[in-house]
Amino acid sequence: MASPDQFQTFPSKPRVFILSDISNEPDDAESLVRYLLYSNQFQTEGLVACTSTWMKNKVCPQDMHKIVDGYEKVVDNLNAHANPKDPYPSAQSLKSLIKKGAESYGMTAVGNDIPLSEGGELLLERILAPIDEPLWILCWGGTNVLASVLLRIQNTYSAADALKLRSKLRTYTISDQDDTGAWIRNNYPDLFYICSVHGWNQYGMAAWCGISGEGWYGFDKGGPDASKISKAWIKENIQIGPLGSTYPDYMFIPEGDTPTFLYIIQNGLGVPERPEYGSWGGRYIATDISGKGTANGHFSDTVDEVIGLDGQKHKSNHATIWRWRDAFQTDFAARMQWSLSTDLSKANHHPVVVLNGQKGLQPLSFELEAGSTFQLDASASYDPDPNDKLTFKWYQYRDPSATQWSVHHEVGLLEIKDLNEAGSIVEVKIPPPDKCCVELISRAAVPKGQVLHLVLEVQDNGSPNLISYRRVIIQTTNEKLLGAGGGAEAIGDTMRDVIPSH
Repeated sequence: MASPDQFQTFPSKPRVFILSDISNEPDDAESLVRYLLYSNQFQTEGLVACTSTWMKNKVCPQDMHKIVDGYEKVVDNLNAHANPKDPYPSAQSLKSLIKKGAESYGMTAVGNDIPLSEGGELLLERILAPIDEPLWILCWGGTNVLASVLLRIQNTYSAADALKLRSKLRTYTISDQDDTGAWIRNNYPDLFYICSVHGWNQYGMAAWCGISGEGWYGFDKGGPDASKISKAWIKENIQIGPLGSTYPDYMFIPEGDTPTFLYIIQNGLGVPERPEYGSWGGRYIATDISGKGTANGHFSDTVDEVIGLDGQKHKSNHATIWRWRDAFQTDFAARMQWSLSTDLSKANHHPVVVLNGQKGLQPLSFELEAGSTFQLDASASYDPDPNDKLTFKWYQYRDPSATQWSVHHEVGLLEIKDLNEAGSIVEVKIPPPDKCCVELISRAAVPKGQVLHLVLEVQDNGSPNLISYRRVIIQTTNEKLLGAGGGAEAIGDTMRDVIPSH
């Protein structure tokens, strides 16, 4: 039987503060159910019921309490499937974090003389806490609770101290659902802020719809596999047991808010401080790169190119999420099974990846010369369920390396060669300098070229089968400045043969 001491551990847990317009439709409740199944990975610091354009004048914290009541009945079961170092939070501790946001719409709750809601007071308290780790503010509805707190900080502290406090914040919002989102971005351009920005109410344009929205919104036809978001699949795999019974049927699309925390789930794939790297919660890039670092500014939608269920290439912002759907839905189903029983033999548990002797979830980073080779060894990886077998899949995630949409023209290819029968040890060859270490237009050689991404998936054969990841990040180098040629210093230089001289 599995030993809990062998389960994955989470030495560092993201601090999470959720703002939810729960009960404007079922999807917030659905997302909260899933969040609770992952809550031993996080330090939850607030669960605030807020308004939105769909529910302007009331908030429903009582519905959060109902879901946590269901969680209370299964938390002991969940703890049987967690490493003892990372227990699930008690239901009482979560209930103490449930607060009301302002019971009014948008900017009507934001002003110099307007008192903070109880949810706003809690958010301010958590921002002011003497803790260095970032605070992730996940916005499932309107953002007026956040806006009111940012204004309070601005009015209370010096500009330098207010900037320092904002630097602790990491925000992921599900589009704009009131009029404070644009106000926040305009007034605090330094704030780390992930948001799909589009025409008002045009949610089908947003990346987060890749969680489940192709049927409702009509994008990427034939690409995503909808089998694990159907009402039949959800009824069989999710709406079971005391917690699953609090998961309502969806109205439009299921779990539109879930990408906010899929983005920071600790599974070895994502790097939360680098939205452009991609994760289960999607991939985003800086809206403005004029001098901004990676820990501030607004991050907007970008695209991935993915082979769909139909065998065709689909390139869209939605694909940055739906490409992982089979894995994250299977993972959800496995965790719901944990909630049913303390019997470890009746559930499956995640493989633990050990790469080049390093156990954990952090990416491995290398700086390697173009054209060189190196080895990666995951043979020490193991599955805590004694009878499970592991398979190893290595592939290049090319999209994060591109600066243009044309990944195939721009990004150099890694060559990956198996060195053993199990596929747990591979040799990787870096592309030659002309493919990864030259400037795109001028073709001038550069000493540091593309950052290339390799992903390892380790999958077990349990039921349902589960995947753990490890990312390898390779900064390519070109010490001898090889590979130059074929470009021009200016576009005009390329036109010499077609523009007659006078």
